[in-house]
Amino acid sequence: MEFFRIRKDIPFMRHALVLNVVSFITFGLAVFFLVTRGLHLSIEFTGGTLMEVEYAQTADIGRTRGAVETLNLGEVQVQNFGTSRDVLIRLPVRAQGEGAAKGGDLAAQAFGALCAAEQGRPGTKQYTTPQGEQVSRPSCTKADGSEPLKLQRTEFVGPSVGAELARDGALALAVTVLGIMIYLAFRFEWKFSVAGIVANLHDVVIILGFFAFFQWEFSLAVLAAILAVLGYSVNESVVIFDRVRETFRRMRKMNTHEVIDHAITSTISRTVITHGSTQMMVLSMLIFGGPTLHYFAVALTIGILFGIYSSIFVAAGIAMWLGVKREDLVKAGAREHDPADPNAGAVV
Repeated sequence: MEFFRIRKDIPFMRHALVLNVVSFITFGLAVFFLVTRGLHLSIEFTGGTLMEVEYAQTADIGRTRGAVETLNLGEVQVQNFGTSRDVLIRLPVRAQGEGAAKGGDLAAQAFGALCAAEQGRPGTKQYTTPQGEQVSRPSCTKADGSEPLKLQRTEFVGPSVGAELARDGALALAVTVLGIMIYLAFRFEWKFSVAGIVANLHDVVIILGFFAFFQWEFSLAVLAAILAVLGYSVNESVVIFDRVRETFRRMRKMNTHEVIDHAITSTISRTVITHGSTQMMVLSMLIFGGPTLHYFAVALTIGILFGIYSSIFVAAGIAMWLGVKREDLVKAGAREHDPADPNAGAVV
């Protein structure tokens, strides 16, 4: 299916050098920010205690942070999420031991400090779950009986668990990259394998660079988005590489950069349909998905946009510079002449 068809090939490869210089600069900046600023790793990787607190009125973040800092726990993170009444608090792992009970005690201390800051008295409240279970949770009650804040959730992750997740995440990325290289090398040719993996790493590093520069939280959901971008981006490269091979077979009088230009131009309609549809879904998650899906959707948005760019200019450009030619992709003696193609030559 095509929305439109471009009759004249667009000379993409004429600008490949300039655009790849821009890519190299962008890639360098991303690496610089990763080295100098680092990633703002979530509690899933670093370990620690996570608290979600809901205030009855708009939360005073400064007062909340000050109350927690009175416990001298080290560097804590306090931020709004969702609504102005919801506050997310991260307590560092170095302030506690490995045990979950220790994390629970720390959360209770922090909640007590928050309750005192609101002129309330900490206690325990019993309630029944929808499943009929009797559960108790920390409560904060003022003299008039109102609850200025509620502890919605606490979560503890030990440092060993966080380190294991980080190690497994890096291993997943490495295995994915290796698998893509092997797939491209078998399906096409090693030059396309190198070009495709450089383009994929270009996308991944730029996503990480955005997260390092803006200090957005890097969580397991973001890691999942990066793995999805790897597969998504290589799919776009495969479509272009496939069309390059087909064009080499049909139009034997074209040189390499003309073949690549034709392959990219002929797949533009497909690119618009595929990426446009995907981006609409991702934008829906970004706008309506709430804080849980926010950075997942941000990573996918960056990956989709740069994935289109890298497949056209980075992957195709590198394949051209590596010297990919007709003989690399078309077996000698194959029946390749297309009578309808004025550019096709006789089979030798």
